[in-house]
Amino acid sequence: LLRTGCLRPRLVDRDDAGGARPARPRGRPGGRRARDCALPGLSRRPDRVRALIVAHLDLDAFFAAVEELEQPELRAKPLVVGGDPHGRGVVATANYEARKFGIHSAMAAAEALRRCPRAVFVRPRHSLYRQYSQEVWTAVREVVPTVERTGLDEGYLDVGEVAADFGRARVVAEAVQAAVRGATSLSCSLGVASSKVVAKIGSDRRKPGGLTVVPAGREAEFLAPFHVRRLPGVGPRAEERLRRAGVETIGALAGLPDAELKRLLPGKLGPLLRDRARGIDPRPLETTSETISISTEETFDRDIADVEQLKAEVRRMAERVAERLEKGSQTARTVTTKVRYPDFSIRSRSTTLPVATDDGARIAELACGLLDRALADRPGALRLVGVGVSGLEDHRQLALLN
Repeated sequence: LLRTGCLRPRLVDRDDAGGARPARPRGRPGGRRARDCALPGLSRRPDRVRALIVAHLDLDAFFAAVEELEQPELRAKPLVVGGDPHGRGVVATANYEARKFGIHSAMAAAEALRRCPRAVFVRPRHSLYRQYSQEVWTAVREVVPTVERTGLDEGYLDVGEVAADFGRARVVAEAVQAAVRGATSLSCSLGVASSKVVAKIGSDRRKPGGLTVVPAGREAEFLAPFHVRRLPGVGPRAEERLRRAGVETIGALAGLPDAELKRLLPGKLGPLLRDRARGIDPRPLETTSETISISTEETFDRDIADVEQLKAEVRRMAERVAERLEKGSQTARTVTTKVRYPDFSIRSRSTTLPVATDDGARIAELACGLLDRALADRPGALRLVGVGVSGLEDHRQLALLN
């Protein structure tokens, strides 16, 4: 461990992706408990002596990794999880073998098939992924109690809660990786830093199974070589403006003078991105939620009249809503389906359950029934469909009451 005043902090990298994952019966979650990996002396630290140390955890090719555990014969093959490659399907994720062919998330499945004709395509199984995700975060919390989940496969950890310095934080991060492997046989990558933005970029540096620690005071040095597009908040338009001005690295963005920054990125965006480029990101972990409803909707490229196609979209959105409920440890009692017609008129239909649920299949069933009701009132093609839930209840509060 580093001793304050004795050694200059250094960037610490580790890549343990070459290690074999332990086999588990039937590939299901529920292996040995994460507490088996707990470190002696790791306990919550009083706030008055807390260091600001945050880790970003990202499960490696999560959907594909789960499918490989469930179907071990797929491990050596290029594997794509997503929609129909012979239709308008989209890639959700791909394993590292498939990524060698340039296949990546959000790519058209047809393009993925063109790049790798021998790739194996499987449909997403969101309920299975939620099961694995829950096991992962249960394991993580036994090492680091306070987390902010930002998705099924990623989130931030308040490492400063259990680690006094960045040397100890590295030990904690290794314990988290071991806990996840032990509980699920899944691999994860972590970045540890003094802010969210640096931790997130760090977690992506040495995938799969990597660990990057950026001690306080070394943030700008660490970020400087990366392309500016790696910085959260830099979208296509901002990237193009910066590129035209010759600003292609995060370090170049960090060094922009005020006048040039204002010209390239007017408003609040410029100062925000320059601060992030310097490793300055005051956002705290968000571990509570006051959300009163969750919804998602999609405007189609062309109006859709086929009811089965519309229901397929509704089912997909229902699974997405269920994922967000799971992330927030919430259930919902009311399901709503919203539709918009080509003339931009809107209809919505809702139903309320006697018992709250977070089950994607149940939400999808109800949402499809509500779609039928809306179309019965006014048949025709639709420009937009949306699915939402409300009447949210907190799992953790219910557990305490019970």
